[in-house]
Amino acid sequence: MPEPDNSAQSSVQAAAFGLDALAVGDRFKLFNFTRRGDHYLWILRAMDRLREVRVPQAHSDDVARALVELSVDYPDAPRTVDNLRACLDQLADENEDRVLHRLEDAARTGSLAGYRNRQSVYQFSDLGYSAYLAVEAVLGARFEDANLSRLIVSDILRDLNDLAKANREGNGPEVARRLRSLDAAVEDMARRSARFHLALGEIMRSSDASPEKFLEFKRALLVHMNDFMAELDRYLPRLSEAVAAVEATGIATLLNRAAEADDRPFMRIDALIEDWRRRWFAARAWFAPDEAGRVPRTEQLREVTGTAVSSVLALLRQITETQRRGVNRGTELRHLAAWVFDCPDDQAAHALMAAAFNVRSARHLGGVHEDEELIPDASTWWQAPGVEVSVSLFRKGRAPKASPPQKVAERNAVRAALREKQRADRAAERAATERLVAEGPHDIALDEEQVGVLLKLLTRALESRTVVAGRLVGSSCATDVAVLRLSPSPTGSTVRTPTGTLYLAGFQVEIKPARDGRILGANVTEGSV
Repeated sequence: MPEPDNSAQSSVQAAAFGLDALAVGDRFKLFNFTRRGDHYLWILRAMDRLREVRVPQAHSDDVARALVELSVDYPDAPRTVDNLRACLDQLADENEDRVLHRLEDAARTGSLAGYRNRQSVYQFSDLGYSAYLAVEAVLGARFEDANLSRLIVSDILRDLNDLAKANREGNGPEVARRLRSLDAAVEDMARRSARFHLALGEIMRSSDASPEKFLEFKRALLVHMNDFMAELDRYLPRLSEAVAAVEATGIATLLNRAAEADDRPFMRIDALIEDWRRRWFAARAWFAPDEAGRVPRTEQLREVTGTAVSSVLALLRQITETQRRGVNRGTELRHLAAWVFDCPDDQAAHALMAAAFNVRSARHLGGVHEDEELIPDASTWWQAPGVEVSVSLFRKGRAPKASPPQKVAERNAVRAALREKQRADRAAERAATERLVAEGPHDIALDEEQVGVLLKLLTRALESRTVVAGRLVGSSCATDVAVLRLSPSPTGSTVRTPTGTLYLAGFQVEIKPARDGRILGANVTEGSV
């Protein structure tokens, strides 16, 4: 089954009039108000209170009155804010926060004095309101709210069964409602489980400092995790069957009906289908394996919860053992502090602390720069360039010593064998050259040795050619046995070899014996091709 397409989000953003086209860096600026002071947060809370009473666009005077109302309900809220309009302008600055939009309301101008004064009204931007809600969610988060949401598993099963029934009956609005409810339930379960395990990790890290608090909630914590695992074991097979039942009714039909019943006006039908497809496959991955064979996420959640139960039990045993023995990290540190305090001198105290925490003095290594004249004597060690340090000095603290000379290997036999092979090769090559001179290159089929000699002579003769006045010239080369000449010829020449026929276009090959038996080298004579 295909994975959900993540490009749906980008298509949705592109279709939403470009209002969501802010870059990531600009979206981070939406949280700049959190670093300016608490009164900016209270100003946004006042704007939110006005928004709740259907006043989406508010004047600075409206915000001031809302701040007074908030100060009555919340003691920390400021009753007034100095230069409130400047703060609102800063929250609406296009280059800064963009949390608010600033609009000019000409209808508020009832007199010339009012016209001369600015009549700006402010309202939340869409992303700005999301940033404000995110900050409020962080500020309002409570550790006590962390839980695994055991009861929501039955709600998910009910949504899946109702979704299959609605798709079979062709009830598009009900399909959209069930899909939306299923998406919200799965998202809520994922958020709660992630938050619970993060909170549990903080408990595990802080329990050493507060074991009493952990012992107070240990029973409720273990019961809660065991109940959640039992609920998953009971519902997981039924959830997998419910997912299969939904898919049996036709996923494509289901997504089309959900998109047609969707009432979001700023999205095209294809974007809606992709959005619902992404939501369905995200929910499905929790309860059924995919084509890649990955286990459902509920299985992973059950394993993680089982591991957490084991960790809690181990921590409980550790705390119980510590309380029974009366020794923990705090008592150990207190005893060590008492021993250090009773030491007769500072040297003994340093030795005791070094032994307790395995602290050692630093090893100082040094070396000489290759060019000592480049380093002034007045330079300090942190200003002078570094020098290379040998491995033995770095690891063992000892400078490397010069190693004794290595024994020279005896290779006379190898040299003699190579010399004998070279002598035999030269004799074979000389014999092949003599046969080539005696029999000629054209009248017989040459053997391998003769072909090797001929190619070597041809290579030397061809490499010695040059272009004179736009024409190639003939050439020759010689050894102590033979002389090869390349003469320009319109018909060329042919040589038979064991592997085929060698055709030399534009040249006639001639091989003759050397006259005086000396190496003559390569000569070049001019000719036409």
